[in-house]
Amino acid sequence: AGGTPIRRNSRRVGSCEASFWHGTSRQEVQKILRAAQRYELEGKKPGRRNGPLGGVALELLTLFANLVSFKTGRLDPSLDWITRKLKRSRDAVVRAMKALRDHGFLDWLRRYEPTPNEGRGPQVRQVSNAYRLSAPKRALALLGRWASRPALPEDEGREQADRSAMEAEFKATLDLSSYATFQCGDSPLGKALAQLGKSIDLRESAKRTESQATSYSYAAS
Repeated sequence: AGGTPIRRNSRRVGSCEASFWHGTSRQEVQKILRAAQRYELEGKKPGRRNGPLGGVALELLTLFANLVSFKTGRLDPSLDWITRKLKRSRDAVVRAMKALRDHGFLDWLRRYEPTPNEGRGPQVRQVSNAYRLSAPKRALALLGRWASRPALPEDEGREQADRSAMEAEFKATLDLSSYATFQCGDSPLGKALAQLGKSIDLRESAKRTESQATSYSYAAS
């Protein structure tokens, strides 16, 4: 088949997220973050700079905690976006993701989507992973009675402002289909708007491809 090779175990966008993402809350996300911080501290051996997760992993988890949609659980930033936001190398981010997954704080699904490209066989491309936050029982146990403690009120305003700014920045990178799903979730309205957005995105992509081909033809003649 033509197009870029798709990574093993990839799922088609729209076919896997409903059972993977679940709505959450600010308190639940903060609990996961606190559990990871405690887990890192408790697991750090004398003389070592990092614990089992590492500093970059905690940065990444904090970023995800500020980006995840509480309503739908949607979390699917691109790797390029993550590296720019954290100002870390691609390798460092990938290692951090692996550490979080190995220790039970993160899971993901690889995904692909069709493209409007013409050619023999199916035309698809790899897109961003769908991510899901979690916390293992052994990490939650480290919190003890602090597991259900809400975030301090004086931190809430600044945290909400940071989250809103980050969410707005991320939304600006989404296509119409992804934006509809982010806003409305897996509801009938969200699915209908996502399908409409996908049709518009594909049509606009096809127009751009045709325009580029026309321009190239003129330049070559």
